[in-house]
Amino acid sequence: METISILAQLIVSISVVIVWVFRYDNIVVEFKHYGLSSLVRNVVGASKIALATVLILGIWYQEFLIPASLLMAFLMLGAQYYHVKVKNPVMKFIPSFVLLILCLFIAAFNYGIL
Repeated sequence: METISILAQLIVSISVVIVWVFRYDNIVVEFKHYGLSSLVRNVVGASKIALATVLILGIWYQEFLIPASLLMAFLMLGAQYYHVKVKNPVMKFIPSFVLLILCLFIAAFNYGIL
């Protein structure tokens, strides 16, 4: 089960970096579509990249995993909210929903629930 948790950490972290670094143009368009400012976009992006880094560090330092995964889950929940708010098609919901579930799994596993 520990291997699955580490794999989830890697999936979440790599996905966030790909989206926020290599597909940043899409992020700019989406945040405009949601009616959010550049400041909010940059704070969310910096937070997600920082949390992704902490999730990677959590492979070796598990004490950081629960707060990092719960904060990332909160940000993914926010993404779900904005997808609903602008009535995006279901396909737009899936990536952030999968990452939300993975973050909750990471937190639950490292808390000892699973």
